[in-house]
Amino acid sequence: MCGICGMIGDVAGKEKILQSMMKVMEHRGPDGGDAYMADGAMLGFRRLSIIDLDKGMQPMLNEDENLALVFNGEIYNYQILREMLMRKGHRFESDSDSEVLLHGYEEYRRGLLEKLRGMFSFAIWDDKRKTLFAARDYFGIKPFYYTIADGALVFASEIKSILEYPGYQREVNEEALEQYLSFQYSALPETFFKGIYRLLPGHYLIYENQQVKTVRYFRPSLEPWERKSQARLTEEVEMVVRQSVRRHLVSDVEVGSFLSSGVDSSLITALSGCDRTFTVGFEQEGNLYNEITYVKDFAGELKVENHSRFIGKDEFKEAVPDVMYYMDEPTGDASAVALYFLAQEASKEVKVVLSGEGADEIFGGYNIYLEPKALRFVDWMPQGVRQRIAGLARRLPEHMKGRNYLIRASKPLEERYIGNAYIFSPEERRQLLKQRSGSALEPAELLKDAYAGMRGLPDSDQMQSLDLLYWLPGDILQKADKMSMAHSLELRVPFLDRDVFQVARRIPHAVKTKNYTTKYILRKAAKAHLPKEVAGKKKLGFPVPIRNWIREEDWYRQIREAFTGEAASRYFHTEYLVRLLDRHKGGEGDYSRKIWTVYAFLIWHRVYFGV
Repeated sequence: MCGICGMIGDVAGKEKILQSMMKVMEHRGPDGGDAYMADGAMLGFRRLSIIDLDKGMQPMLNEDENLALVFNGEIYNYQILREMLMRKGHRFESDSDSEVLLHGYEEYRRGLLEKLRGMFSFAIWDDKRKTLFAARDYFGIKPFYYTIADGALVFASEIKSILEYPGYQREVNEEALEQYLSFQYSALPETFFKGIYRLLPGHYLIYENQQVKTVRYFRPSLEPWERKSQARLTEEVEMVVRQSVRRHLVSDVEVGSFLSSGVDSSLITALSGCDRTFTVGFEQEGNLYNEITYVKDFAGELKVENHSRFIGKDEFKEAVPDVMYYMDEPTGDASAVALYFLAQEASKEVKVVLSGEGADEIFGGYNIYLEPKALRFVDWMPQGVRQRIAGLARRLPEHMKGRNYLIRASKPLEERYIGNAYIFSPEERRQLLKQRSGSALEPAELLKDAYAGMRGLPDSDQMQSLDLLYWLPGDILQKADKMSMAHSLELRVPFLDRDVFQVARRIPHAVKTKNYTTKYILRKAAKAHLPKEVAGKKKLGFPVPIRNWIREEDWYRQIREAFTGEAASRYFHTEYLVRLLDRHKGGEGDYSRKIWTVYAFLIWHRVYFGV
């Protein structure tokens, strides 16, 4: 796991600029760094040594020195690919997966991407053709950002590295802000920094003749029509997950595992045999926010160490600016702060951890995927009748049970579901924002093409497919990468393996959420390795008690100060924000996610723009 960066073009003072770009990402690679300079190209690299500790330094050149590679990630089938390439006559100087990428590109060019199993973002400069080839992995585990500034292509693993390039002038992308208010994360290809883009998951990039071209090579689509018995599906899932976990253990340093009380991390821990596990919780906040006691009992059954930590309210609050700095873009997902502390705890003991991200998206694990079943009770009503009932429901108090059910039942799937978070509706965005960007689409319009590609799938599978395209890379994997690398920790996600996905994508809709149980087949597979109560435990997510803390006087005052400050006044109707905050404090409803989404943006704005 590393940090990569580079510039393609004629750049004045390039050596000093590249060193600054590398320095700001030192947390991604504290074990060393190096640079490559050629006519028209500069590549930088920071290394976190995991495989081939002595010879894996980059930038890496081929024998003819006309290709130069910088690579962030891990290729788990690199030993198999190495043997294939050696039989074709390629000679290797190291035992690193980096060199496999370099020789693999020589042999297969862009066809190499179809052969890889792993997490990656990499760039290869072809000095002979004066062309840059870059690629990002299938699901978006590893990040890659780029911009064109002063006629040069500038790229990096983190946006903050690109900000070191003097030709780029930072500016808030207000279209990204508008979508963020609904999605809770940065949902567009263009980031919160105007003119800086993310290479999307499953895409590669070619830069030649001062032109950028991006091409999709993989799309995570579901085909839930497999005609196999439930027993056979369970057997296949158990086998492919076990194989993936084994591959994700390849390392020349010790590997640990995150551990919560849920089935995902528990199964990975049991299958991996990792003897060090890591957990965080919130003391004095009730069982909903503290799984440490439960986890320690399970760790005792497995005979593994569990390193746990309670996160205090004040240290959580104080960490928010650091979290926003490392995230590069604002996130309204408060669990990113908890993950920051979890990664910090693990980094004291190991350099690599396994984690359960991706299981919910590929096996159907979110409780919201059960909603289509619940809505069957009113689906028989004509649309007009449901809309009239919803109109009456909107007049009811917001906390009244059943109100949201009736409102959501009146909407087609494309309007009611944009992902696991739907913070501010289009109407609420209009009330909140002082000035709209003018180019921002409403969420349903933004996702229209994605939904069009899912026609024919059951509603819950459409929801799952949408999360694979947006929520997984935009929220889940973004915080996983940034919070782990903030502490120089490599985080590996065995569920997001290409072969695991090929099995999971064909699980029929009828058994994915059988008996109102999410991840039904994965839970069945887990029963061979976990206690029954762990395999069947209802999903909790990563709950954080911000709804309680915001009602306390010290947090209330701090957030109110932000809501009436200079940045808030620039973008928002502050009276709307203060009213929302006061209603939450007064117990009129739970507005904590709305409040936190705006507050996180304001803290991010202060970190990167000074106000």
